[in-house]
Amino acid sequence: MRSGGRKPVNKPQRSGASRDAGRRRGPGSYLERHLQVLVPSLGQLNRAPLSALITATVIGIALALPAGLYVLVDHARQLGGHWQETTRISLFLKQNIETRQGEALADTLAAREGIDSAEYISPQQALAEFREFSGFGDVLDSLESNPLPGLVVVQPDFSYQPDAIQTLLEQLQTLQEVDIAELDMKWVKRLHSIIDIIQRGILTIAVLLALAVLLIVGNTIRLDIENRREEIVITKLIGATDGFIRRPFLYTGFWYGLAGAVIALVLVNISMALLQQPVSRLAGLYGSDFQLGFTTLEMVMLLLLAGVVLGLLGALLAVSRHLRAIEPG
Repeated sequence: MRSGGRKPVNKPQRSGASRDAGRRRGPGSYLERHLQVLVPSLGQLNRAPLSALITATVIGIALALPAGLYVLVDHARQLGGHWQETTRISLFLKQNIETRQGEALADTLAAREGIDSAEYISPQQALAEFREFSGFGDVLDSLESNPLPGLVVVQPDFSYQPDAIQTLLEQLQTLQEVDIAELDMKWVKRLHSIIDIIQRGILTIAVLLALAVLLIVGNTIRLDIENRREEIVITKLIGATDGFIRRPFLYTGFWYGLAGAVIALVLVNISMALLQQPVSRLAGLYGSDFQLGFTTLEMVMLLLLAGVVLGLLGALLAVSRHLRAIEPG
């Protein structure tokens, strides 16, 4: 007999993929979805490897220029610090100051804040050194008395800035034992001023080149979007969200920025290696063992981060603008 009731209606079964997608909503699934796009987006670059290499190289050159200038300025500041270590204040004592008074003054100054060391040089020692290095020994022998006064050579603290050392010089000049206090700090001030100006210039160049990287990445992503227009339309027709479509292009920008940063690091280190020998030769002429160094770990991380951020930002700007214009007809 037939039952008078309705036949039971079976609910459509969800596919295994749908069931899995429904279950996986945690952080692990979010990371998995991004990893599924990260590697294939790298494979997209292999479709036109020469074009991708050219784009990454242009980005690398744009990043290498400010990075290389920054490294050079940083080394110049270090070199200026080395030169500042040789800066000394010469305190020429009055003629009536005896040796014991000069030595006591040197001991007192050595214990003073802002002074690293102080050494007393007697008039006899000063005359002997002048005789040795000046080449006027015969003339000095004809003198009836020693014209040179006692001298206290003061080594300022290396951590002090030029303005603080100038203040220290003015304070030492007021000591009653001191006749003349001399310090040549003009070149140090000029060096610091020049470095500050160069740093501002590098910052300006970095901003302009960062905009250039954004334009390069954005234009590259725009062309990629146009080439894949039909694919994007079909994807939208089957219900894909803008976030899903946007994700591969963002990771393409990520790879461009990362590759550009790696190329920039290579270019900067090659430049430092090429400059190493002439800079060492020049430093040797001034009695210094200064050498150019390669990029530090901090610089490496900063450059990689800058490349990735600029790549992602350039891709995001391009996708946000052009993806809205593509809609199924």
